[in-house]
Amino acid sequence: MDSKDIIRPESAQDLAEVVSAAAAAGTPIEVRGGGSKRHIGRPGRSARIVDIGGLSGIVDYEPSELVLTVRPGTPLAQVEQLLAAHGQMLAFEPWDHGCLDGTAGAATIGGVIAAGVSGSRRVSAGGARDHLLGFSAVSGRGEPFKAGGKVVKNVTGYDVSKLMAGSWGQLAVFTELSVKVLPRPRAATSVALRGLPVGSAVEAMARGLGSTASPAAAAHVPGRDGRGSTVLRVEGFAESVAARVDQLRTRLAPFGALDVLEPGDADSLWQSACTAASLPRADCLWRVHLAPGRAADLANKLERAEATWLLDWGGALAWASAAATVDMHAIAAQAGGHALLVRASADIRAAIRARTAESRAVAALAARVRRAFDPAAILDPERFA
Repeated sequence: MDSKDIIRPESAQDLAEVVSAAAAAGTPIEVRGGGSKRHIGRPGRSARIVDIGGLSGIVDYEPSELVLTVRPGTPLAQVEQLLAAHGQMLAFEPWDHGCLDGTAGAATIGGVIAAGVSGSRRVSAGGARDHLLGFSAVSGRGEPFKAGGKVVKNVTGYDVSKLMAGSWGQLAVFTELSVKVLPRPRAATSVALRGLPVGSAVEAMARGLGSTASPAAAAHVPGRDGRGSTVLRVEGFAESVAARVDQLRTRLAPFGALDVLEPGDADSLWQSACTAASLPRADCLWRVHLAPGRAADLANKLERAEATWLLDWGGALAWASAAATVDMHAIAAQAGGHALLVRASADIRAAIRARTAESRAVAALAARVRRAFDPAAILDPERFA
């Protein structure tokens, strides 16, 4: 698309007018921040691009309150830099999809929340949806509205914040977000079991995560030498971390001896678990969400299909790198999971459904929700068609 055809609102009022006009004309629009996830979904969509990079900047941040209010086009890297300067973090450990196609640094906080992006700490800290306290947005009607607030409390009524996180901008467009932040851990130690078959690795992760050692993350990364690493990360105060690592040694003794990883090696491994950086590149890169107890079954099916894989979230998330001929939706469904195509050529994305089809009942419910927010179906309706 010619850059002259891209609409760039500079304020929430501008955005409301753009969406309202699109709704009146029945013109589909695709909202982008940094564009780090632009290759997820069908290519060649007819939607006009609305670039909200101009809706950027920190609105309010008081570190003692553990709440950050920010506009959606603010780069994720800027948010993380600000929080790090005050010893704080986004606990759901978001990451930048731009690293998958060489455009690292493009991710925005609005895109991260809209896509529900969470890293390895998701298994202990919750996902993006659990940290979005409130927001302002423009619905598909072009109507500004607000939900939630800037404090952590119980409320009555619908929790619309959780509905918006992971909606991919198909319900409404953020104009402001308030997110919960937490102190960064004082210390972190990653420990690894080596050479476990996938069934034992999944069992070890479950046993570790279910223990009083309370690991923050657990992943299994197969090695090219056949000696995969089953890794758990313990965070907190140094004395507490040391004591809980000792608890893990006892708890996981039936699976072998624990190696303590050097910080640099640990960082590389967790980066790989978040972004599949260690997987050989193939036609398609997929993410599969499933019940952790089914992870070994999924891994075995992937190996029979000659796909490479790794597990994160204690087995609840699998990355798979596979040929275009591999029917990942069928494999995921057989393991009770759902697949999302994260990286592939435009030709492949045009021929393969981007994500596993929902059941008829879930699809009908989702359609009703979308109609309530976007009755004219203008908010990127073709993305996952």
